[in-house]
Amino acid sequence: MNPITRTGAEILRPAMTQAGYGIWLAGRTLLTLHHLWKRARQLLDYMYIAGVKTMPVVLFVGFFIGMIVALQVGLELARFGQQESIGLLVAVTMAREMSPFVTCIILAASVASAMAAELGTMKVQEEITALEILSIDVVSFLVVPRVVALTLLAPLLTLLADVVGILGGGVIAVTQLGLDFQGYLDNTRNALSDLGELVPVPWDLYAGLFKALVFGFIISVVGCANGLQAKNGARGVGETTRSAVRNSILLIIIFNFFLGKLLHH
Repeated sequence: MNPITRTGAEILRPAMTQAGYGIWLAGRTLLTLHHLWKRARQLLDYMYIAGVKTMPVVLFVGFFIGMIVALQVGLELARFGQQESIGLLVAVTMAREMSPFVTCIILAASVASAMAAELGTMKVQEEITALEILSIDVVSFLVVPRVVALTLLAPLLTLLADVVGILGGGVIAVTQLGLDFQGYLDNTRNALSDLGELVPVPWDLYAGLFKALVFGFIISVVGCANGLQAKNGARGVGETTRSAVRNSILLIIIFNFFLGKLLHH
């Protein structure tokens, strides 16, 4: 085997093994969801960790993202005398793309890394092996509560990011573009409602929340999969943590493209 082929094999073989294990774990998690009621306490604990502790960062970042979008887009609209439309553009941009994307990047960096580190430590200290010896299903006991907690919380945090992002855009609309705040809110309300529909919520908002749901599932499975594959002691735990964050962000970007193409075309 020549050096180029050997190098390619060394790179691709671990990646394919990790991807295969992640797909298996995702399927196994879905098949064991009926055990969730036995893990209600764990589910609430993980929802607190993933939700309450991450919420301040999501709110802070979401607010400034809304300000950035409003400032950059508003200045261009002002050149054409269309700055009154800033509310519509901020609302659609936050609901469709920015809120789910940024929120789940934050969750990948904080929660997925914590999952990988926690499970990785249990793996290298042979706590996982001890559970298996006791005939405890590791997936239903350790993975399912974490995956469900993050999958449910990602859309909720995304919705909060939508709200504070729109408020941040309103600050820029009033202070930098000279618009009336009530007029900005009315323009936003028109973007986020369709009185001709039975349910007055636009497709953009549904699509953004669905993206967050998918992203939450992906990053939680990736975090758990990397943790359960940890080896080589403390150094291996550090590597699995980095790998969990890297792979989660990469998959978020890839799935964001394909989901955007599917949901908006």
